[in-house]
Amino acid sequence: MKHLGRSLVFTFLVIILNSCGVSKSLHNRPDVSSYNATIPEKVKINDSTFVAGNNFFLKNEQGQWELYVEGNPLQIGKITGSLTQDLMQKQEAIFFNKVEDLVPSKTQQYLLRKFLAWYSRKMYLHIPEEYKTEIYGLSQFSSSNFSDIGEPYLRLLYLHGAHDIGHALQDLMLVGCSAFAVWGDKTVDGELLIGRNFDFYAGDDFAKEKIIAFVNPSEGHKFMSVTWGGMMGVVSGMNDQGMTVTINAGKSEIPLLAKTPISIVTREILQYASTIEEAIAIAKKREVFVSEAIFVGSAKDKKAAIIEVAPDNFDVYEVENTDELICSNHFQSETYKNDERNLKWIAESHSMYRFERMEELISEENKLDVPDAVSILRNKKGLDDKEIGFGNEKALNQLLAHHGIVFKPESRKVWVSSDPYQLGEFVEYNLDEIFKNRGGNPATKTISNPKGKIAEDPFVHSKEYKDYEEYRILERKVETAIENDETISVETLSALQQKNPEYWKTYYLTGKYYFEKKYDAAAKKAFETALTKEITTVPDRERIEKYLQKLKK
Repeated sequence: MKHLGRSLVFTFLVIILNSCGVSKSLHNRPDVSSYNATIPEKVKINDSTFVAGNNFFLKNEQGQWELYVEGNPLQIGKITGSLTQDLMQKQEAIFFNKVEDLVPSKTQQYLLRKFLAWYSRKMYLHIPEEYKTEIYGLSQFSSSNFSDIGEPYLRLLYLHGAHDIGHALQDLMLVGCSAFAVWGDKTVDGELLIGRNFDFYAGDDFAKEKIIAFVNPSEGHKFMSVTWGGMMGVVSGMNDQGMTVTINAGKSEIPLLAKTPISIVTREILQYASTIEEAIAIAKKREVFVSEAIFVGSAKDKKAAIIEVAPDNFDVYEVENTDELICSNHFQSETYKNDERNLKWIAESHSMYRFERMEELISEENKLDVPDAVSILRNKKGLDDKEIGFGNEKALNQLLAHHGIVFKPESRKVWVSSDPYQLGEFVEYNLDEIFKNRGGNPATKTISNPKGKIAEDPFVHSKEYKDYEEYRILERKVETAIENDETISVETLSALQQKNPEYWKTYYLTGKYYFEKKYDAAAKKAFETALTKEITTVPDRERIEKYLQKLKK
């Protein structure tokens, strides 16, 4: 009877997930008949340089890929797909293999695919046709290895909502980003200066192959963004009008339906807005399904603002009588001041701590320049320069960033970090120069300005950095052993603590291991040591305190 019950539930779920309008979304495709679909042939110059007409894709000496692409939406999608095909397929494999690791059961994977199709059944109605067309063009070069998940166009469409869906369904704070802007009397030359860390982590392999894309669309403004294979949405970017956009996740309710992915909203802002007012108008007309702070800067307005969007609310936060604006992962506008989710998030998460740390570091300098902004993004310490352990999410530099980026919108200049994290050289690009020189001129060497780069952080050559990288390996090893009830040597646990001695999690994991093995005295000592460190969140602290209560009993 038990097996029959499970079968009935399973059958019922499949019926539900195959109905409810899913069919329309599965078969919807953009109408591409009005577009010229002709694209130039890709020519391989060498293993790291490819051209196609005026378009090109090459790797610079810092290991970053530089992409230039032009044309109508279909052409941009197809040319990008053609030039970046290997990278796009690689990123897709990394992502879906990660999902398989998290959900190893074939039955659960099947149900997950059905659920996502059902949950995303209305997404296609909320994405502009030109962006669906671009995704369709991209999908022509997608992998054929994941047909059981869905055909290429749908996979790519859903991947553009992956951040939002994960955020919405499990409140996965995979993005704990920090951003700030200063202008006027707070900068060396009076120009608007913006810095941000994109602390998105989907595994080390995912972060290895970044793309700095320069896009010249047939409609709207030319722009650049930092992205990865298969991603045409925007997480960090600037257009040729000096309009910048970055995203910072906020505390979200769980919506019943996927709508417009945030990265599509920000792409539209970058392509069609030149002022803060125009950016607000675009954000206001799109229905989103997660809470997000869209941090925008404008050369024309000579300042920055935060557009705070959520499924059930909307507001804009601007500062008065000050030359700085700071954003972490909580909302600041009047609309959200009494919002229970936002208040709880401020009280329990690491968002306010990072916010205050940015305030502290900005106040240390009378006037900031680009190297100062980079230095803030790279800072690994806590408030009052406290040592809080490497990898602590309370630090601005959590040593997991996908990228750090600095904008000077009025000069149309941008600096993008290179690996590892935001510790490598920050490479300078001048949008005016790059787009001016593109007429019939595909590049075969970097389009960056070598003279403007910011030197790497000396920390990458330190013993502390080497220890941290070894710590990360040990941390995963210990977590896996605890999960699988395996035995860990005393030497391994000792090394875990020695490699990152100020980090609370080293002692928490040690305590957890000893607790499971019923070594109560050792567990108690480790948990008590963890409580003396800078613990990331209130729930983390409460978890440790609960273990200690159990040990007392």
